[in-house]
Parts: sequence; structure tokens; C-alpha cells
Amino acid sequence: MGNIRANTPYSFLSNLESLFSVSLQNSHEIIANFHQEMRSGLAGIDSSLKMIPSFVHRPTGTEKGSFIVLDLGGTNIRVMAVELDGNRKTALAAVTRFVIPQPLICGTGDELFDFIADCIQLFFKNNSLGRQQSYDLAFTFSFPVEQRSLASGKLIGWTKGFTASGVVGKDVVTILSEALQRKEMGFIHVVALANDTVGTLLAGSYSDPLCDMGVILGTGTNACYPEKVSRIVKSAGLGPPSGEMIVNIEWGGFSRLTTNIYDRELDSASNNRGKQQLEKMVSGMYLGEIARRVIVEMMKQGLLFSERSLPVFSEEYMLRTEHLSLIAQGSDLFADSTLKNVSAIDIRTIREICRIVSTRSARIAGSAIAAVVAWMDENLESDRTIAIDGTLFEKYPGYRENIMAILHELFGERAKKIKLELIRDGSGIGSAIIAAVAASGRDNFPHQTPDARI
Repeated sequence: MGNIRANTPYSFLSNLESLFSVSLQNSHEIIANFHQEMRSGLAGIDSSLKMIPSFVHRPTGTEKGSFIVLDLGGTNIRVMAVELDGNRKTALAAVTRFVIPQPLICGTGDELFDFIADCIQLFFKNNSLGRQQSYDLAFTFSFPVEQRSLASGKLIGWTKGFTASGVVGKDVVTILSEALQRKEMGFIHVVALANDTVGTLLAGSYSDPLCDMGVILGTGTNACYPEKVSRIVKSAGLGPPSGEMIVNIEWGGFSRLTTNIYDRELDSASNNRGKQQLEKMVSGMYLGEIARRVIVEMMKQGLLFSERSLPVFSEEYMLRTEHLSLIAQGSDLFADSTLKNVSAIDIRTIREICRIVSTRSARIAGSAIAAVVAWMDENLESDRTIAIDGTLFEKYPGYRENIMAILHELFGERAKKIKLELIRDGSGIGSAIIAAVAASGRDNFPHQTPDARI
């Protein structure tokens, strides 16, 4: 389908609504395709879902101790001190956030990890942490890795706009440890490597035994769940067949979705063309850019603002999802911009674009959640808590409601068995729990699986 042609804003938006629609039938198709990709991914057959074993299982809630957590989830770094009391309670004793300079995101791996080590060093200094003792550090690394043990993993490929050289194919724990050595911080030992999604599930299940799925809906998006070891066909020898291991789905790469012209244009202009299809249609990194492309198209057709205003929207990614969220809340985003005399019709049109783009995101996310729930519990017979972290879920008006709407369409009254639980700082706290599991010696999974095929 080509670009929408229309004579009025109303007719354009009506066509746009259809173009971004995710019907109940579409959702059922997403679930069926998702299950096929999950099955292939677990078997080691070519799949857009990587289905990566995490080498960790859900906690008992009795894990305890103090841990340092490094959380690299996107353009921000967080360094935290986390305390677990052994009775399903957690506390953030200290946390500092750092912004990664753009040149480092696209520079060399050594430069990036040296900066990360500098951030850890500053955290220790600011919180008066001594260098005389050793510290266990859990590393939350929110990018696809081929994990061979609890504390090692090779980067499969960057996402979220990162392109730092010399890291893909390398063990990120080794790279971090070498950076710490260069900064004379060899007293810090990286004991666990965790995906932020796995961390979110661990944080949720530490406090709620019914929690068996972790989801990220923020700048990026992903999910994980506990899988029977016997079903992880591609990785023999992971433990007792009757046991379970959390599997990192890496669902941002799911490729069996129906795209439209705006999706294809965005993908064509991206630095990872042809990859991360679901992420580009769902995650916060891309929703603002999709909306911007729709706005530009309407302006070119004389249906919004005026062509003289085009330069305001000419820069890619200048419109961010947080802007869409503010617009959805009723804020006049354009009051302080160079756009003058913005009409009420234009403001309503912009809000409608934001609603259409964000609703599709939530319905695709909800369909993917439903696919994983149905994989674990085909008839949804048990109560299920889903731990969700991320600003898109937490802050975007109506996003949670739109997810629940598609779940109700799919499961009917049984959807009431699903509880969506917001987990703040899940990636950090969960990584500390993973480190505690490792320190307790309960991690009885083999530490090397040479035949693992991701």
C-alpha cells in the first residue's frame, strides 16, 4: 500500500486508523506465528525469535545480600547498590544515573566500556565505598547475547541505535572486566550477566510467586518466561529435563507482522535495516519517529500546519515518544515552538495520530504477551502475574488499558486471571537477585554448553 491520499484531515485519519489497525483476527495470526517462531527458536532452527537460555531460574524469595548492579539498558547507565533481606523484600541503597555521550554509542567498544568503568568508579567515590574489600557486581546488559554461562555472553548484535565497534561476537563480561582492570578496580568481580527482561521477571517473582513472565515496554521491548528444560532442544545438558530455565525471547526481532508504508520507510532509513521489526512497531524509541513521518506526509498534502512549517519536523527522531505522551495528556507541545497560531483542528489531528500509533503498539504488545501466556498455559487455567518495566507501559496514557483490551478480546472473562504488575527498577533489582542466586550456589546449571546454537 502506498501513502495515504485524502482531501481532508478527517478522511486521512480514517484511512490511517485502518492502516494501523490490529484486529482480533490479526492478533490470532500474530499468536500462531509467534508460537511457530518460539518452537523453531527453541529447536535451534532459523527463527526471528532467538529464545536464549539465561542460565537462571526463578528465585525462592529467600535470597539475601548486598550487591552492586550495573544497568546498561540504552543511552543511560545506572549504577546501583541493592540489598535483599531474604524475605521477599528489596531495597535500593544507592543509585546514580549517567548519560552515555552519543560519540561513544557509535565509537569503539573500548571507549564505551572505559566510560562505563569511569561511571562505576564515580559511583564508588560518591557513595564512599571502600576499595579494601571485594564486591560482587551483576551486569544488566539489555542487548542480545549468546549466553554460555551465568557470567559470560557474546554480543550477537547491537540494537537501540548502538554501533560501538569491536564488541559484536565478544564476551561483554570479559570486556567489562578488562575495563575495570584498566581503571584499577580489579576488586570488583562480575558474577552475573543478565538481560533487563530476565531481571524484571526475577524482581517480580522474588516478591510474587505467581509471577512467571517479564516484559520490557520502554525505549526497547522484550520478554522472557520460564521454560521446561526438556523443550530447549537446541541446548542439550542444561539440567534435569523436569526443571525449568528462564528463556530470553528477544521478541523485538519478531518479523512476522504486517507493516505499512511508514514502517517500511522508517526501517529503510535505520542503521539496522530489515531487523527488529516488532521493536520498530512497538517500542518507545520508534513511536515518535513513526508519528513524525505521518505528520510530514499530512503537511505535504496541505492537511496539517503548512508546508512552511516542514523544517520544524524535518529532523529524524526529533519527535520522541515522551512528546507523544505529553500530547496524549493534553499538553500543548507547540506553545513554545516556532510554529505559530496552531489551530484547534491541527492539535486534535496531532493527538489523533499519537493515539493511532500508540494503540497499535499496545495491541501488538498485548498480542505477544497473549502468545507467551498461551504457550505456558494454553487454556489460561491459572492466575498469572506479568512483571512489566518501562516508561511506555508506566507513563503513556491508556497504554496499559489498550493491552488489557486486546487480552480481553482474546481470552474473554479468563483475562481477569492476568495481572499486569509494574516493576520499577526491575532490571537492576532483578540482576542483584540473579547474583544472589549465583552466590547461594543454587545455580546448578552447567556453566558451558558448547553445542548451544542461538
